[in-house]
Amino acid sequence: MRKPIVVVGSINLDLVSKGKNIPAPGETVRGESFNTFHGGKGANQAVAVARLGYPVAMIGKVGDDEFGPRLRDSLSREGIDVTHVGSATGVSSGVAMISVDEAGQNSITVVPGANDTLTPADLDAARDLLRSAGMILAQLEIPIETVEHLCALAGEFGVPVMLDPAPARPLPAEILAHVAYLTPNETETSTLCAIADRDLDEARAARCARQLKTVGAANVIIKMGGRGALVLAADGAQTIVPAFNVPVVDSTAAGDAFNGALATALLSGLNLSQGVRFASAAGAVSVTRAGAQPAMPSASEVEQLLATADATATDCEREAVEIEG
Repeated sequence: MRKPIVVVGSINLDLVSKGKNIPAPGETVRGESFNTFHGGKGANQAVAVARLGYPVAMIGKVGDDEFGPRLRDSLSREGIDVTHVGSATGVSSGVAMISVDEAGQNSITVVPGANDTLTPADLDAARDLLRSAGMILAQLEIPIETVEHLCALAGEFGVPVMLDPAPARPLPAEILAHVAYLTPNETETSTLCAIADRDLDEARAARCARQLKTVGAANVIIKMGGRGALVLAADGAQTIVPAFNVPVVDSTAAGDAFNGALATALLSGLNLSQGVRFASAAGAVSVTRAGAQPAMPSASEVEQLLATADATATDCEREAVEIEG
């Protein structure tokens, strides 16, 4: 029997407007469309895993408002175990207000709501579930003390943690020391490494990866958008996994698709470079359509993109390219 992936994190309702441009401070722009989607980085990652056909459970909180039952029931319909999705009394559910421009780039304001009420005590109430996990996925849209307690429990249980360090913020060594897979994008990498430049080239990304590994993370995967992903493995091996060239409609939850798919791939027996390639394909499929959870791909869609890429790629493009450290 496969050990489940357990996702601990945020559950939101996304309010998404799309227009030609994202408004600058003080600017009003005309939008072209508006939709509501179920989101939250934690919930997105859980849906990503479920769509790929792997067992998954969610630990999180919704509010006692009209959105709460809707969000919880949606996760359940995806086949996610929601036994430990609680309801916070007198608190709204989490909400994300997302503006998307015509190039598919986005700007997001998150109101945490019930997500801020997920406490270490909630994790203690789910100890049996956490102990049974094959991997735990976490993000930073819940209180940092809860993430720290989660990492300590995972260390106690011997369960690997995959941390998506978003939204970007510095992290204590007590968290990084328990992270098996750290998956920042360029902005998050710059924040973690205390550098001003958010546009990382491969050499700078490699230096940051080594720094993050030195302070505790076992494996570091830096997501660099169209330039692919830099992978620094626990054994020191360093590779670049190329990105997939697809039309971008909405990049809102690409990182969540990536993390859910990477965890699924690793627990399904792929090695790290293979898993990152599978995850990159999942992220690529997700950006070709609108919304967060609605954009999460099925396993067949990911495999189709991989097969298409393999059919047209050169031998060098099929493999992760080894680079100097």
